[in-house]
Amino acid sequence: MTRVFSGIKPTGHLTLGNYLGAMRRWAEVDQHRSDALFCIVDLHALTVDHDPARVRRLSRQATTLLLASGLEPELCTVFLQSHVDEHTRLSYLLECVATDGEMRRMIQYKEKAARERLRGGSVRLSLLTYPVLMAADILAYGADEVPVGDDQVQHVELTRDLAVRFNQRYGHTFTVPRATRPEVAARVMNLQDPTSKMGKSDDSGPGIVYLLDEPDVVRKKVMRAVTDSGRDVEYDREGRPGVANLLDILAACTGGNPESLAAVYDSYGALKKDTAEAVVEVLRPVQTRHRELCAEPAYVEEVLRIGAEKARASARPTVDSAYRAIGLLPPVAEPALRAAH
Repeated sequence: MTRVFSGIKPTGHLTLGNYLGAMRRWAEVDQHRSDALFCIVDLHALTVDHDPARVRRLSRQATTLLLASGLEPELCTVFLQSHVDEHTRLSYLLECVATDGEMRRMIQYKEKAARERLRGGSVRLSLLTYPVLMAADILAYGADEVPVGDDQVQHVELTRDLAVRFNQRYGHTFTVPRATRPEVAARVMNLQDPTSKMGKSDDSGPGIVYLLDEPDVVRKKVMRAVTDSGRDVEYDREGRPGVANLLDILAACTGGNPESLAAVYDSYGALKKDTAEAVVEVLRPVQTRHRELCAEPAYVEEVLRIGAEKARASARPTVDSAYRAIGLLPPVAEPALRAAH
């Protein structure tokens, strides 16, 4: 069976972009057709300045929203990255295979480092090396597929390169994964800046629909979305990014086609109204289930406990094999344990 791994970082409240671009597909497709693991990658949240209490709060919220979106612990594995030591064990080995140049070519690092330099600051070393930890997240589980948005494809390509290099140098150890992307709304854009993605770490609140936004808040944000010059409703990502973004969102919410939907509308107002209502209806069952799960904190904790156990059991053989392959001695067993075996 195909093994799928994907993660979500608790650096902000989850958005419509997270749901339409990833979470819904995980629930509706990936957990049913594959051996699927979904991870809240909380260690990645430490690569930038952060409030520890907020990271904990967002990690729990992300877990609850993943379950509310339809992930079923009986069908897939849901867990926290920091609960499984194999991620960091493997990350160091992969750092010994990766190069400084590869890390500095990563687009997200270059962009964030440039912004910090303009402010007179600097970035943490972990921001430079976190793509290696991401590679460890994937390779530890022998994942065949990694569902990602466009902005993460480069990191999966790095993962592939590191897996191939390790296998060539030290013997076949890792499965070489491939990135997969949904056909519609793989990258939902910011409603106020349709040339930028709808990121959960973004400060532009009016352009972001959060999964827990009240219906009236959703409607207000969508109705105030930036469109384009002219009046015709056309699907043109390059020339009409604002309208194209609304059509992508509407198509993803209704199961339609953005080009076909464009022909239905003769005004931006009608398009915005229908898009707003479609988003409200898509989020309604997620919000209802989230409220129910918030009333059952013990259940969520049990899901994470069992998920970590399953993930640990899955990752440990591969990581132990990598340690042996690269030249490290296995730990010496206690005398009583040796006698028992």
